[in-house]
Amino acid sequence: MQIYCVGGAIRDELLGLPVKDRDWVVIGATPEQMLEKGFKPVGRDFPVFLHPQTREEYALARTERKTAPGYAGFVFHSAPEVTLEEDLARRDLTINAIARAVDGTLIDPYGGRIDLERKVFRHVSAAFAEDPVRILRLARFSARFPAFTIAPETLELMRQMVANGEVDALVAERIWQELARGLMEGKPSRMFETLRSSGALARLLPEIDRLWGVPQRADFHPEIDTGVHVMMVVDMAAQLNLSLPARFAALTHDLGKGMTPADILPRHIGHELKSATLLEPLCERLRVPADCRDVARLVARFHGDMHKVAELRPATQVKILERCDALRRPARFEEVLGACEADYRGRLGSTEQEYSAAPLWRKALQAIQRVDAGAIAQACPDPVQIPLQVHEARVAAVAGMSRPASADFFKVLPGST
Repeated sequence: MQIYCVGGAIRDELLGLPVKDRDWVVIGATPEQMLEKGFKPVGRDFPVFLHPQTREEYALARTERKTAPGYAGFVFHSAPEVTLEEDLARRDLTINAIARAVDGTLIDPYGGRIDLERKVFRHVSAAFAEDPVRILRLARFSARFPAFTIAPETLELMRQMVANGEVDALVAERIWQELARGLMEGKPSRMFETLRSSGALARLLPEIDRLWGVPQRADFHPEIDTGVHVMMVVDMAAQLNLSLPARFAALTHDLGKGMTPADILPRHIGHELKSATLLEPLCERLRVPADCRDVARLVARFHGDMHKVAELRPATQVKILERCDALRRPARFEEVLGACEADYRGRLGSTEQEYSAAPLWRKALQAIQRVDAGAIAQACPDPVQIPLQVHEARVAAVAGMSRPASADFFKVLPGST
């Protein structure tokens, strides 16, 4: 029995990055031998075991054979005679096909160390094309390692996979899993740029793909192109260290601009409502978790209003706060504000600007939080009038806030144009 540490742990060690999890491959062993040594079986499709002390995963060396379309259409073969080189050959990228022996010796049969030095993503073998999840994984790696480029032959292989319909076999849960992980990386835009360059974005997220080439008003968006803007927004969301729901909202806030009639471009009147409408089938199709869907829905619908808070009447501010359920869900409202800040600062020339709308919204929320709805209810003789009186008290509280002497500094904020 020979044991090797493999995959991402070795890659990250060689890059000088912290290692979170270690995976191990076992050569020359049977499931029975692993059980005798106290390992706990967890693998369903092929033999994977948990170490009795460390709880790290140990997989028996295996090969695989494609038998059906999609990422699940494989038959795995695990046996003591499977070699380390054969096991590494089934991995996706050369940088993930490096192993380390117990004595520290590196085994690198496919040139992974050279590709690490050159910062290149390169597939190990033609077997890459058999698993469409690898397109998503490579796109996610692009977001994690933005300095890396894709080898031309690997990009061409990805394009062939898309043309052959492989990505159409991906299930929603796996697509969302990889997208969510990529959104939480340091440069999420690279994931979507990679998917777009391979043609996969048009198949997986056509609502996002159609945003490239759609012009916006240059006075609000010097970057002009909507797709470029959205990529700047998701990167700003990462820079602000926002939560996954806020980052997903940053990605989807401008979906409606892709449906603007050509004869009114570069204006996008009413795109917020269109964005919220387009968001619903997207979330249903990918089975997006409720927390991500709910924040994205609010940001899509209200980001234009959120930006121009200084221009809104107190009654409108209260209405938006109530529609956002900010009183009961203040933490979620902060996620909405975070995504709106990413939208505002995700524009050419605005990345270093302060988002002055956020403190005004927080101040308005604090004002309505001070309204004693219980006391109003007790004093109101007609129960039917209670909601109206509470609302009016909140409007009066917001109206009583100290207002800025001038709203000139909000003129650069994009509205609903």
